[in-house]
Amino acid sequence: MSAVQLVKSSYGKTNVKFLKVKNDSRNKKKQEVIEANVMVLLRGNFEASYTKADNTSVVPTDTVKNTIFVEAKTTDVWPLERFAAHLAKHFTTKYNHVSGVEVTIVQQKWSKYPLSTGKVHEHSFKHDGPETKRIYLVYDKKSGELKLTTGIKDLTVLKSTGSMFYGYHECDYTTLKPTTERILSTDVDAVWEFDPKALPNLQSVFVAAERGLFDRAYNAARQTTLELFASENSASVQATMYNMSQSILEQVPEIKEVPYALPNKHYVLFDLSWKGIENNDDLFYPSSDPNGYIKSTVNREIDKSKF
Repeated sequence: MSAVQLVKSSYGKTNVKFLKVKNDSRNKKKQEVIEANVMVLLRGNFEASYTKADNTSVVPTDTVKNTIFVEAKTTDVWPLERFAAHLAKHFTTKYNHVSGVEVTIVQQKWSKYPLSTGKVHEHSFKHDGPETKRIYLVYDKKSGELKLTTGIKDLTVLKSTGSMFYGYHECDYTTLKPTTERILSTDVDAVWEFDPKALPNLQSVFVAAERGLFDRAYNAARQTTLELFASENSASVQATMYNMSQSILEQVPEIKEVPYALPNKHYVLFDLSWKGIENNDDLFYPSSDPNGYIKSTVNREIDKSKF
C-alpha cells in the first residue's frame, strides 16, 4: 500500500436551526426575532480518529449541536457576528485540543409589517426570503488569526429601464446587439470582509458588536446595493458592482474588501412579427439559462508613498 498522509481535517454539526425571541425591556408585547441556521466545524488534534480509528479526542457532533442550542439560549445572539465569535471562544476554551473553529451562520430575514392603521405591529413578522444574511468566522487559537465576513445572498432585484450595454468587443462569434435600453435583474451575492487590523481578536468582535459596527456595515452594504442599482444609468453590471463596492468601502472603514457575484438574469423581447406586431418593446420572457455571471473583488488601494 502506498504511503499517504492526512493533510487537514475538520468536523462538526451543520443545519442546527433556532429562532430566538427578544422582549423589549419596557414592553413585553414588543418583540424581535432572529432565525439562524448554524454550522460549527472543529479543527485540532483529531488525526488519530481518521488514521487509527481512535475516537478518544473526538467531541461528538451531537455535543456540538447541544452546545449551539445552550449557548444560543444563554447568550446574546444579536448580532449573529457576536454569536459566531462567542462559539469560537467557547469551543477553543473548553477543549484544549480544539485549535480552531469555523462558524457559518445563515440568517433568515423577518420584518415587521404595518396594519391598515399604518402602525407597525409589535410582534408579527413577514418572511423576506429567499434573501438571507450570511456570517462566516474562522479562528485559530495558536496564531490568534481571525477572519470574519458577512454577506447578503439571494436579494433579487430588477429594474425595467436605466441599463445599457454597448461598445463591447465584437468578433465573428458575436450576435448580441448593442442597446441603450434594457431590463437589468440579478440575485445579489455580496460579501464584505472585515479588516484584521480593526478586528484583531475575538474580544474585539464583542466590542464592535456593542458599538453597532456589524449592523452599520450590513445596513450600509444593503442600502448601497439597492440605491446604486436603482439610481445608476448602468453602463454594465461590471461598472455598477464596482461602484457599489467602492461606496461600501468609503462608508465603513473597518471593511477590508468587498466581493460581489451578480448573475445577469436575462429578459428577452418576444418576436411577435409573425402576428404582424412590429417594434415590440414592452413584452419580455424570462430566460432562465444560459445567463451572464459577473464577479469582482474590490479592496483598498495601498498608498505606496508611505513605503
